Amino acid sequence: MSVRTGQELSTWQTLRRGFALSPELRRGVGVTIALAVVSTLGRILVPIAVQQTIDRGILAAGGPDPRLVTTLMLVTALGVVLAGCAAYLVNLRLFRSSEGGLATLRITGFRHLHDLSMLTQNAERRGALVARVTTDVDQISQFVQFSGLMLLMAVLQLLVASALMLVYSPPLALVVWLCFLPLAFVLRTFQGMVGRAYTVVRERVGDMLAAISESVVGAATIRAYGVQDRTAERIDRTVEAHRRAAVGAQIRAVGAFTAGQFVAGMTTMIVLLIGTVLATHGRLTLGELLAFLFIVNLFTQPVQTATENLNELQNAVAGWRRVIGLIDTPADVRDPGDEGVDLPRGPITVDFDGVRFGYPGGVEVLHGIDLHIGPRQRVAIVGETGSGKTTLAKLLTRLMDASDGEVRLDGVDIRRIRFSSLRSRVVLVPQEGFLFDDTLAANLRFGAPEATDDELHLAITELGLDAWLATLPHGLQTRVGQRGESLSAGERQLVALARAYLADPDLLLLDEATSAVDPATEVRIQRALESLTSGRTSIAIAHRLSTAEAADLVVVVDRGQIVQLGPHRELVQATGSVYARLHASWATQQTH
Repeated sequence: MSVRTGQELSTWQTLRRGFALSPELRRGVGVTIALAVVSTLGRILVPIAVQQTIDRGILAAGGPDPRLVTTLMLVTALGVVLAGCAAYLVNLRLFRSSEGGLATLRITGFRHLHDLSMLTQNAERRGALVARVTTDVDQISQFVQFSGLMLLMAVLQLLVASALMLVYSPPLALVVWLCFLPLAFVLRTFQGMVGRAYTVVRERVGDMLAAISESVVGAATIRAYGVQDRTAERIDRTVEAHRRAAVGAQIRAVGAFTAGQFVAGMTTMIVLLIGTVLATHGRLTLGELLAFLFIVNLFTQPVQTATENLNELQNAVAGWRRVIGLIDTPADVRDPGDEGVDLPRGPITVDFDGVRFGYPGGVEVLHGIDLHIGPRQRVAIVGETGSGKTTLAKLLTRLMDASDGEVRLDGVDIRRIRFSSLRSRVVLVPQEGFLFDDTLAANLRFGAPEATDDELHLAITELGLDAWLATLPHGLQTRVGQRGESLSAGERQLVALARAYLADPDLLLLDEATSAVDPATEVRIQRALESLTSGRTSIAIAHRLSTAEAADLVVVVDRGQIVQLGPHRELVQATGSVYARLHASWATQQTH
């Protein structure tokens, strides 16, 4: 299953859904609109003051009236100040509500991203997924806080200007509307074009971030193979693709803006010509004509603003669609929540009953697995690369769900167990323990958030790792670097084991925990594993068959099926069997 795009939503549907996902954007909207109305009404004071000053103050029948002119100017100034204060409050309220609403959107998107299975996440590159809850939301933020405010003010200004034009001259108001009517149809056409163009832009941003993040994470490999030029070319292609998409979208947006400017200029010229004719025939005073020209500017200005902000609207809608698409992607591995069950603490029994699994669009990799693992058993699962060993571990931790059949823990279908219970009872130590850019203590506390430093020291001592800890420059406060790069691969694995020990699981899964480490570190890890697996059910995905030799039960997987089952002593004596062949190959490697 891939992450959805949200492109099936129209602009209006996207906006409605976006505001529904961010309820903070709707809170207090009535007060904000009221303040926006006050701010807009302040803008019509100037043309009214111009008309009154000319007709009643300067061209009055009895001659100029300085007192009236002064009064009009003071009242207008006061109104403009009040309108400015209202505009400030509108900006402030929109900023606060938008930051709150978009923070909610980010959190919702991020949490849902973690609810998706590894299969769904792997269907899209990490950088593109990160873009959906970072840069895409940033684009929405820019629109809501700035362009959205301008559009709100534009709509109000259009309504007020239209009403005032009707008051001064219905014929001229009709002329203005007739001039702008064709523009409405043009803008509707441009809206669809710009919307599609900016959807592509947001996709190209995701591609660009994915390429850049991969090149940063894989910098060592890139340098080791001397493929800097090839990597640079790949990044250049994504940057160029983004540039072409952005320019194409901007060209369409500029077309809409230019159309608005052209219509605005033509409208002003036509109003001036017709208004002059009406004034010469006594149907308009000079003050009314000048006021009307001011009002026409108030009418045309928001139209131009609307066209200018069309690209921001469509860019934001494109970003909203991608975030909504992420949130609407169904979580195929669901937490049963209140309907689920909690398992009591204690050594776990594991059962696979007719389990099948296939990756989307691929062939089936597990074919009817039947397996029973008793409590406190130490089990080693062995097999060639690609035989399905790691898939079994992922099914036991519900990183994925079986396509068919049941995985049961203590007789309960794993899909019925609450995640909180499952995560506390089952812990997976992967091939490479991921460490966060923090101290060693902080990384260990992922297994036990409330553990004290004394408890961390005790766990390390019980695992026999105190001598290793003493070699670190700052002990538990040693920073491990990004992804633990300040430590060796073996040391990162030791941290992962200590973290699992602190979590105190009842079922421990070890996915080739001793792969890619030196012999000395392997001995240290094996000693730690003795303490870690004692008294609990453990399943080790074994690459080095020394792990299988120490196991109570060895499960041999070949091409997605269990082909052998039993203790090491029996399996190794089965001449010509898969396990005997694997063990002989491994023993040969050890002697060399």
